[in-house]
Amino acid sequence: MQGVSELFPNDKIVVNRERAERRRAVARTVRHHRDSLASMSGTSPSFDHELLVHYARTRLSAAYAVPLLVALVALVATVWLSHTIIISWAATTLAAHCVGTFLCHRFLKSSADRVSIRRWTRMFVATEFCYGLTWIALLIATSTVQAPGIEIFQFATMLTILAVGTMFASSIPAGAVAGTAPIALTMVALFAIRQDVLYLALSFLSIGSEIFFLTLSQRLQSTTMGMMRYRAEKDNLIAELGTAKAISDESRRRAEEANLAKSRFLATMSHELRTPLNAILGFSEVMKNEVLGPMQNATYREYAGDIHSSGQHLLALINEILDLSRIEAGRYELHEEAVTLAHVIEECENLVRLKARNKNLKITQLLEPDLPRLWADERAVRQVILNLLSNAIKFTPPGGAIDIRAGWTAGGGQYVSIRDNGPGIAPEELPIVMSAFGQGAIAIKSAEQGTGLGLPIVQAMMRMHDGTFELRSRLREGTEAIACFPRSRVMDPLPPVVEEAERRRAAAARPADRIQSSGGIQARRTAG
Repeated sequence: MQGVSELFPNDKIVVNRERAERRRAVARTVRHHRDSLASMSGTSPSFDHELLVHYARTRLSAAYAVPLLVALVALVATVWLSHTIIISWAATTLAAHCVGTFLCHRFLKSSADRVSIRRWTRMFVATEFCYGLTWIALLIATSTVQAPGIEIFQFATMLTILAVGTMFASSIPAGAVAGTAPIALTMVALFAIRQDVLYLALSFLSIGSEIFFLTLSQRLQSTTMGMMRYRAEKDNLIAELGTAKAISDESRRRAEEANLAKSRFLATMSHELRTPLNAILGFSEVMKNEVLGPMQNATYREYAGDIHSSGQHLLALINEILDLSRIEAGRYELHEEAVTLAHVIEECENLVRLKARNKNLKITQLLEPDLPRLWADERAVRQVILNLLSNAIKFTPPGGAIDIRAGWTAGGGQYVSIRDNGPGIAPEELPIVMSAFGQGAIAIKSAEQGTGLGLPIVQAMMRMHDGTFELRSRLREGTEAIACFPRSRVMDPLPPVVEEAERRRAAAARPADRIQSSGGIQARRTAG
């Protein structure tokens, strides 16, 4: 098992991550149920506090509306009751309302860590009950009056207080019951005493109204709880996303630092890696060509040739790795100069012509005439074209054809296109071959030598020239690689140089022209 885990470290990391996620989920579930058991409402204690805050804010929002309601009811009640009774009742009701408002202010100013949920809940329920008692006193006072329309006033007042009370105390179900149930029961008792069908119907309507408003209050509380739950989930999600982002940023920073350190190390190892390779290549070439004398054993001579070819291949791979490392480390500097694209293409074709001839490949050039020069790094441009030509020759079957095109782009830049009629690349493999050390299925099956760095180097060098690189391919149809240089890299042709003798003749002719022109003007003036 230890060997399997060493062979597949990524799978082990995934398994550990899944186990950690399951442990966090179990911890959240246990914490949620523990908080529910410790809560008064069966929810999280933080929700209990939020419900009390919602109740306090709702009460404070109606701090000025309740006195207006009391004043309106008192004004109507003056039709049946004396002013002394009305003033006493209004003062008591407003005092109860002020006590409730003061408690709400005090609760909101208190720190959430030091608040006792049970104590404040009892205080708010008691306040609602006392506030309901003041309205019961008004109903009892009006029941002693025998006047037409008093029953309508009582029933309308009861409905108003039930609606207002259940709406204000919807966050505290016990407060809604304590503030409205006594009022409804008082009205039922007052109507039932009269032993009349109309009053009995009003009694049943009072009970139905209380049940309806309490149900509505419960629905409001459920809606408030749902809103709080969704908000808490959103806050938790935002916190988890922030933590994950911080971890991701830290991991990315470490990966970038490690990659940069690797690139810098490889970039500084250029001399140490190439020096022994140069010795291997030089001595093996001396032995292969028998410069110091003939070799008696033909097998040794063949071995020397193998060593030389292997050293050349290793040097090419090291050069690719070092080039890419210098580019990633930001140490690759462009030595820009005027470059003729057609000349570079011709030189690159001459370098790969022998390989193409060995595979019986036909290379065709289609270059637009009179292309102006580019302001670019000639070595980088040559490496771009050589990498693309080498890939085309490597993966094109014997007897195939390769087309090299160069010309103008639509935006005024210049492009180089190398197209072959090889096996092509599958669309899902294009991102793979464009990545560092990536190789497609054709390269793996054919066991072609290479590190998979040719196209990434081409893409990086074109990016350094502010250009673009595009790879188009279809299975069994071939592949086309297009490198485009921007308009800013194209050098405008200079005006023709005027010879020194011509400039002198032109300078000598200018005074005579001026004299002749002046004489013509004087003649015209005289004629006038």
